[in-house]
Amino acid sequence: MIAGLTFQQVSVRLSGRDVLSGISLAVRTGQVTALLGANGAGKSTLLRSALGFFPVGDGSILLDGMPLDRMAVEARVRAGLAWCPEGRRLFPAMSVEENLAVACPGGARTRRDGIAEMFARFPGLADKRADLAWQLSGGQQQMLALARAMIAKPKVLLLDEPSLGLAPTVLDDLSDQVRAIAVEGTAVLLAEAHPAWALACADHAAVMVRGRLVAKGTAAEIAGSKALSEGLLG
Repeated sequence: MIAGLTFQQVSVRLSGRDVLSGISLAVRTGQVTALLGANGAGKSTLLRSALGFFPVGDGSILLDGMPLDRMAVEARVRAGLAWCPEGRRLFPAMSVEENLAVACPGGARTRRDGIAEMFARFPGLADKRADLAWQLSGGQQQMLALARAMIAKPKVLLLDEPSLGLAPTVLDDLSDQVRAIAVEGTAVLLAEAHPAWALACADHAAVMVRGRLVAKGTAAEIAGSKALSEGLLG
């Protein structure tokens, strides 16, 4: 059994069109796996299929060896999946603390402890705890989105295009956070259209082109591959 998230020959068909075809990929506990490809390659669709937003036509998705295919989205989240979506999708009119509170399962004490833990991990957010989400900088919003995903202590983090629009200094901090999350025992699947940053913090990587995986390997192997340069062209 592979600890983490496993895609076994997963295919997804939407509106009469095959959008994912025969995807097999292991996202192991304690590691970051970068999913690379041009916009429209199917990266976000794969993450959403893991969450149950899209039905899997063929194949199977497993969490620590347990099939997820018949589980509702809410059940998959309770089982240990967390999603940090592209564009962050925070509640803009709610404070930083409120954004964290609504994502934390359990009673009042659990929420207090969870919020305190996230503020310790992301000290920049602690200073902004009463600010509304829309008042934050882009980097602060991304850290809040990451904290919101991690507050439930997931087994797997699905991280979709987190580098979008961020300054290099913010990306350094984000890379440190993603690596730390993996080292502490979470499996991270990082979908990115911009490979340099993703490969720098990944252990393994895969290249997706038009709904298919065309290459898999270590981050170093993929960084120097012809498949990556061709895949980024779509």
